[in-house]
Amino acid sequence: MSQSITSNELAKRVVNREDTLILDVRNTDEFDDWKIEGDSVEIINEPYFNLLDGLDPVADKLKKDQEIIVVCAKGNSSKMVADMLREEGFTDVHDLEGGMKAWSEHLEPVKIADLNDGGSLYQFVRLGKGCLSYMAVSENEAAVIDANRMTDIYEQFAGEKGVTITHTIDTHLHADHISGGRQLAEKTGGAYYLPPKDAKEVKFDYEALEEGNDITVGNTTIKVQPLYSPGHTIGSTSLIIDDQYLLTGDILFVKSIGRPDLAGKADDWVGDLRETLYSRYKELSDDLIVLPAHYSFVEELSDDGSVKARLGDLYQRNEGLQVEDEEAFRSMVADNLPPQPNEYENIRQTNMGKMNPEDEKQREMEVGPNRCAVHG
Repeated sequence: MSQSITSNELAKRVVNREDTLILDVRNTDEFDDWKIEGDSVEIINEPYFNLLDGLDPVADKLKKDQEIIVVCAKGNSSKMVADMLREEGFTDVHDLEGGMKAWSEHLEPVKIADLNDGGSLYQFVRLGKGCLSYMAVSENEAAVIDANRMTDIYEQFAGEKGVTITHTIDTHLHADHISGGRQLAEKTGGAYYLPPKDAKEVKFDYEALEEGNDITVGNTTIKVQPLYSPGHTIGSTSLIIDDQYLLTGDILFVKSIGRPDLAGKADDWVGDLRETLYSRYKELSDDLIVLPAHYSFVEELSDDGSVKARLGDLYQRNEGLQVEDEEAFRSMVADNLPPQPNEYENIRQTNMGKMNPEDEKQREMEVGPNRCAVHG
């Protein structure tokens, strides 16, 4: 029988840039849309149905003594192919437990920094979807920003640190993944914050995330300072923590900028996006460390597995920040919009409290990569 490898174990390899060979047996269209990526990952795609009559399609691509990790959508087909490989004399074969579904849900915590007066800031990297969420810890309290729906991970992490989650914050109304912010607040008894301009249709109570209303975590000087920064959504609000870290939500990424069209108002919001990127952020310190809510490319991961960059450096090298002419900027955004995220409108409805899908349906709604960025 084949041995399984967990998403947690595979994530450690990807982050540590260990040589990894993956045989992905999903259909080619699914593979082309979304796959496991990493600096040291080699990946071969051969659909499962091509292997039902034998391993000939991959035999000349694999060595009998090399480690092979077989991946499918949910973990069933990969087990069968892994067993077939072992029967043919391949000695080091594993299947990914739970398949791409499990990979999509794994969160890898990375420490970003020690904060003033003993606090800490952590980034949770969702390698399978490119989502980034955060936890700011101070004294016995914690704030979680842009939480994914897998809230148990944040609760467990807070428990290990001996802190209580007292604040959950969404920088905007998400359209590519289901937020866990409200659910996490309900489970921990904390307050849930959302920008009011994004919350006009929500069906639940929330605290207003507004510029000028600092959020203090713990009894120390860690302040989460909101900064109104529309463009991805009309309410998008960035956070400045400790006067050092700029959480940009889906407005600015390391290699790209946010898309303004997920509510069908690209023509209206592209001007707001430009104003935020070319004026509001320009007034901030170049030394702020940008911490976005997503990444698109594996090369955006730093050596420690985190995603971050100095704001001043991004103004030098991020192509989305180099288009000085306003009409040229509008054209660049319009010409480079990626496909809409899978089921993005249903995800928005869920995040507004208008829908409450079963857990399995929520997983299906989130399948695939995030598509929140414009790549110039």
